[in-house]
Amino acid sequence: MTAALRRLCAFAMAVVAGAVLFVTAPSGAQAAPADPTPAEDGPALLSEVLTATGKRYAQAKAALDKSRNRQLQLSLELRQAEDRLEELAPQIGELAAASYRTGKLTAVSALLNTASRDEFMARATVLTELNMVNDRKVAELTAAREKAARAKAALDAEVAEERKQLAVIARQKSEADKALALVGGTKLTGGFVAATSPVAKAAPRNSDGSWPDESCSINDPTTSGCITPRTLNAYNEARKAGFRRFVGCYRPGGPFEHPKGRACDWSLLNSGFANARTDDQRLYGNNLTAFLVRNAERLGILYVIWYRQIWFPVTGWSTYTGPQDHKDHVHMSMV
Repeated sequence: MTAALRRLCAFAMAVVAGAVLFVTAPSGAQAAPADPTPAEDGPALLSEVLTATGKRYAQAKAALDKSRNRQLQLSLELRQAEDRLEELAPQIGELAAASYRTGKLTAVSALLNTASRDEFMARATVLTELNMVNDRKVAELTAAREKAARAKAALDAEVAEERKQLAVIARQKSEADKALALVGGTKLTGGFVAATSPVAKAAPRNSDGSWPDESCSINDPTTSGCITPRTLNAYNEARKAGFRRFVGCYRPGGPFEHPKGRACDWSLLNSGFANARTDDQRLYGNNLTAFLVRNAERLGILYVIWYRQIWFPVTGWSTYTGPQDHKDHVHMSMV
């Protein structure tokens, strides 16, 4: 076979291969990013438990915070009602003693002690006004007692709500511990949290403090896929804080949050992914992780994985020995 013929055959085979790929590619498939994120084929159970547990924890934490804030408000109302009761009690005591000694003063009793019609009318008017004041004081005392009782009952209900949410959080912690045991799960005393990490702009919440459900509805700035608005906020806030190296968020496959637009992988390099080889790369990963953990409550972080460790809000730091050791990127999953 001549060289020209061999070149022609190679060209024909390339055309056929391209045609086969074109025909068999699924319709509507997302175009692959220039630097695809690393595969993370961890146990499906781990992904499901962390996601479900993290969401229930976030809901319970929001309800707990709301309950504790309400308790502070109710405690203040109860204290004010009790102070008002203390203020009214001596006045009511004086009225009760006077009534016991003389009986309730009326126009008739005033008439018995007056010498003239004019004196009777004047005294009757004054005594009627005094009795009205006395009645108003009694009404104020009754209202203050009712207000204190309502505040106390509401406060008791909020304390019960707090206990309920704490029980939910304890259950989520137990479930998370079991799930994390699949990938190491040994507890750590430290982590990558730095007090000097910048404070991120908080993502929007519902009026009750919970996180709204969000779909993959925003164009992903790192790929041709999509992400949620909350993920975009976290991405923008991290970049604003100085973390501007390569990032990959959306990925069509895998058991974790990437195909839902709720995860990003933050590389240590300006392009592509490779294990940390320099102090600068390791420090970059440490600082980024610290930023995400410190702002987890504000951004809606579900969990963070970096350098064989995983941070989960309900459990804190644990070792991570899953299929991907995350030495080449920081993984961020969102609620």
